[in-house]
Amino acid sequence: MTTATVPSTRRWGTTALAVALVAVLLFPLYWMFNASLQPSHELLSIPPRWFPSDPTADGYRAAFDTQGRHLLISLFVACGNVLITLAVAAPLAWALARFTLRHAGLILFVLLIVQMIPGMVKANSLFVLYSHLGLLNNTIGLMLAQSTLSVPFAAILLRAFMQNLPKEVVEAAALDGAGHWRTFLRVVLPMSRNSVVTAGLFAFLFSWADFLFAITLTSRDAVTPVTVGVYRFIGANAADWNAVMASAVIASVPAAILLVIAQRYIAAGITGGSVKD
Repeated sequence: MTTATVPSTRRWGTTALAVALVAVLLFPLYWMFNASLQPSHELLSIPPRWFPSDPTADGYRAAFDTQGRHLLISLFVACGNVLITLAVAAPLAWALARFTLRHAGLILFVLLIVQMIPGMVKANSLFVLYSHLGLLNNTIGLMLAQSTLSVPFAAILLRAFMQNLPKEVVEAAALDGAGHWRTFLRVVLPMSRNSVVTAGLFAFLFSWADFLFAITLTSRDAVTPVTVGVYRFIGANAADWNAVMASAVIASVPAAILLVIAQRYIAAGITGGSVKD
């Protein structure tokens, strides 16, 4: 065997292993989609059907009828959480990265500790607070609750990226008469586009996948996100599994589309803060 053949064989072996791992990871998604197209009675057949022999869209019709409102609520809450997260985390990150703050180390420590608090503790504490403030069953309250997860993460991520921005550009903006806020909005944010998109995407995903805050702080169907909507739909339709699987497929589509669109920003945004000039 020649020396050129060995690297080629290793590459093929690595590729085959990677394909196998991806297939294992994607199989639950395939099975969810496959089950969503099969009538409920076929899902209980033995052996299981690997492909739908008689595809039906009844599950998707039932899912849209019951989950359409919840999808819109989740989309509204997730977008609101993104705005809150970036509005708070971006200026905080720039202040920690650019200015010499007296308690900067303590602020970073608090941001790290907040992420380690169990979600159940946060949800129970916020339930008591929200009951006094009248924010239960309120989409704004749900956005604020979910921001307790996304703001610390986004601030740490953005700070790591903004620390590596060229100081010369920022100083040039100051010499041109730009104040702190104008420099931040006109210079810092455009240069931090990749990390901002990454932070916003993760904030959206945190909110879209949230179940604990949603089920704790909402009880009315009119303000229930899709995660809780699917959960309650399963409880009411335990025998209608194709509709349940169709609901899960529909709920996963927005997040999948965003990940595909923003994947290049994610890679650049995460790695941007790991290299020092």
